[in-house]
Amino acid sequence: MKESLSSCPIEDAMRVLGGRWRSLVVYYLKDGPKRFSDLRRDMPKISQRMLTLDLRELEASGVVTRTVYPEVPPRVDYRLTADGEALMPFIFALGDWWAGVVTRRNAGREAA
Repeated sequence: MKESLSSCPIEDAMRVLGGRWRSLVVYYLKDGPKRFSDLRRDMPKISQRMLTLDLRELEASGVVTRTVYPEVPPRVDYRLTADGEALMPFIFALGDWWAGVVTRRNAGREAA
């Protein structure tokens, strides 16, 4: 993870969760560990390369942990750390906020 230049906690948080997919990765890991292929199924529009990069960044930030099982073929799963689980109220709040925006916009269109 890049070093903070401004000491702004919002900037640092956005560095961890910024981008198109990272918040979704956190959201899809909310119910427990998943394998890479499960995450690709959950997010069919993400490329394999981008998912790999985002998982690495989330792991480096301490939001996600990667477990490699000593099997043949090797099995790897990803799960939220305690810090990742602490993000869930904010992820849900973000979804609730957007649902409210959509509802208000639709109500405004119907009134017009």
